[in-house]
This record gives sequence, structure tokens and C-alpha cells, in this order.
Amino acid sequence: MAIFRYKAKNSKGRTKNGLDVAMSEADLLQRLRRQNLDVVSLVLADNSLEAKLNLLLNRVSGKDLAIFSRQFAVMISANVPVVESLVILIEQTSNFKLKQVVAEVAFEVTAGGLLSDSLMRHPKIFDNFFVNMVKSGEASGKLDEVLEYLADQTEKSYDTASKVKGAMIYPVFVSVAMVVVGVILMVKILPSLTGMLEESGTELPMTTKIIIAASDFLTQYLWLLIVLLIGVVFLIRLYLKTDKGRRNWDSLSLRLPIFGKLVNYIVLTRFTRSLSTLLKGGVTITKSLEVVSGVVSNKVYEDILLRTLQSIQDGNSLSTVMNTEAIVPKMIPQMIAVGERTGKLDVVLDSVTGFYTRESDKMLSNLSSLMEPLIMVIMGIGVGIMVAAVIMPMYNMATQF
Repeated sequence: MAIFRYKAKNSKGRTKNGLDVAMSEADLLQRLRRQNLDVVSLVLADNSLEAKLNLLLNRVSGKDLAIFSRQFAVMISANVPVVESLVILIEQTSNFKLKQVVAEVAFEVTAGGLLSDSLMRHPKIFDNFFVNMVKSGEASGKLDEVLEYLADQTEKSYDTASKVKGAMIYPVFVSVAMVVVGVILMVKILPSLTGMLEESGTELPMTTKIIIAASDFLTQYLWLLIVLLIGVVFLIRLYLKTDKGRRNWDSLSLRLPIFGKLVNYIVLTRFTRSLSTLLKGGVTITKSLEVVSGVVSNKVYEDILLRTLQSIQDGNSLSTVMNTEAIVPKMIPQMIAVGERTGKLDVVLDSVTGFYTRESDKMLSNLSSLMEPLIMVIMGIGVGIMVAAVIMPMYNMATQF
């Protein structure tokens, strides 16, 4: 596997320069010829600054992984050999970082390594859930079915993440706009208005004095406030990287007034969907819980799943620990108990996943509607304070003349 810098001409004589990943120089030459490109030069660029920047700046998104999973699943289902499928994916993948990773995986599999072992070497892209599903497919001889499951789950996870981001665009945009307008108002506009009030010599209301003091502070020390804000954000990010910080944040996120229920539903959907998929892939219940505890992305639920795993190893049922956890809705252990009794735990988990997916979708679609009144109230309070502190004193001063 290598990165090459190439220069080629198309059928119209136009020059095309590019950077691409390939298994070998011959592989890239063949690929470029299929695109009707006449190669002028081809040089190795593994250590070039451009290659390093491309690998550093290109992040593999959920969408990239979803597209990769679906294309891989389709080719394996069509009985295309694994190595050949990976080589085709190198060409089809648009993300430079993912292209490089797929090329490395293809090279290792060509050398005789297992697909799951090769994927395991890239944990930032292929998590434990993905790797263990592939491993179960290799062991059972049902890699095509497992990859179909993975493609479905990856697409569903991406859809959920997209809906969350989409629902947050409006409130975040309005909030940022309010802060920017407020700062401009306090720094640029209010000083000239409040200057007239101070020169009048009249006794100013307390709210006006507070607004004037805040405006003076922002005018002189806005840079300091920005530096402090950046410092606070940096410290918070460092704190969240610690185990205690992440656990406290995850616990708080589950108890937030508007978002707590939504976060809980999303985590439950991820848990039930992942556990169901692993069980269908033939992974044991203990190994499935160990894997799922690492992919729920919530320390509170990770602790619950690890306690559940310990309980199962001690001879108890899956629903035993969950039935005692206040944060887990009672429907979860009850439905799991039904699945354990009937021997259809994966089917029951699919039903639970469907329920919480629908509930999450409803909450996401209503999120903007829930946030609008809150934003309007905050804007109203801000406008009211400005009117009471600045406009009214100026009106009173004008009426005295």
C-alpha cells in the first residue's frame, strides 16, 4: 500500500494532477487507464507534506462508514472475493483517510491475514462492535449476512446522528446570533446612548447602571473575556477526557430537562440495536455485553452493562441488574425477561429498538418546536431589560425638555 502523486492527460489533452492511494504502482496505472487517462508521471508521495495533511485533515464520518459498509456488503453478497471487494472499494471510496485504511486492510488480507484482525488495527474507524460482528461472520461462514446487518445498523446510526444535528441547527444558530448581536449592541451601540444619559446628570435606575457597567467592561475587556472563554472550553474538554469527567457529564446529560429523555432514548436504541445485531451474528451473550458496553457511548450505561455482565457470569439473568437501575425504563428489563423465557431475545430487542427509534424520531421532530418558546422568552427578557434600562430613561429625559 502506498500513496502516489500522479500527472495525467485526458482524451481532450487536459492535464490532471492528483494524489491517490493504491496497492501498487501497477494497480494505480491500471485504474487511471480505465478512466481514459494517459499517465505522464507517477511518483511515490508517502512522506510528502500534502499526503500527511490529507491524512490528518480527512476525518472518516458516519456517512463515509455507512457508504463503505453498504458497498462492501453488496459485493460480498454478490460472491465477489474479499480482497477483490476491498481493491474495488479503494477506488470507489472518496474519503482519503478511509481510502488509505481500506488499502492497508486489503494489503494485510492479501498477505493471509483475517479481515477482522486487519480491521481491529484501526479502532478509530472500526469499533469493537464492527470488528466482532465481522469476526462472528468469519467464524460462522456468514460474512455476507453479517455485513448486511452491519450496513443496516451503520446507516441507522448515521440517520439518527443526522437527525440530532439537523434538529440542533435552528436553536444553535439563533443562540449564536443572539450572543453576537448582544455583544455588538453592548460594545458599539450602547456606549453612545448611555453617554447621553450619564451627561444629563439625572439619577439613573439600577438596571441602567448595571447595563452601563457591563457595556464599559465589554468595551475595555472583550479580548480578556474571549481568552477566558477559550480557556474554560479547553479545561472542560480536558476534564471530559478523564473517566470521572465523562461519567459526570453523561450522568448530567441523562437528567437534562428537555434533552435528557432524548439522550436516554438514543442510548437505549444504540444498546438494544447493537445487542440484537451481535446475538444474530452468533456472538455469545457475555461477549456481546462486553462489546456493547464499549459502543453505547455513555459511561452510566457502560457501568450498568458491566454490572449486568458480572451478574450473568454469576449465574443470574440479563434482566436482573437492569430491573434495579432507576435510569433504565421498566419496559427494558420486562421485555428482556420475556425474550429470555421464549428464547427469542434478539427478536424482542428488535421490537424494543423499533419502539425507541420511533420515540426518538418524534422527539427530534418536535425539538425545534420545544426550543422556540424558550428562545422567544429569552429574547423577550433581553429586549425588556434594554427597554427598561436604556430606552425608558432616554424617553423620560426627552419629555423633561
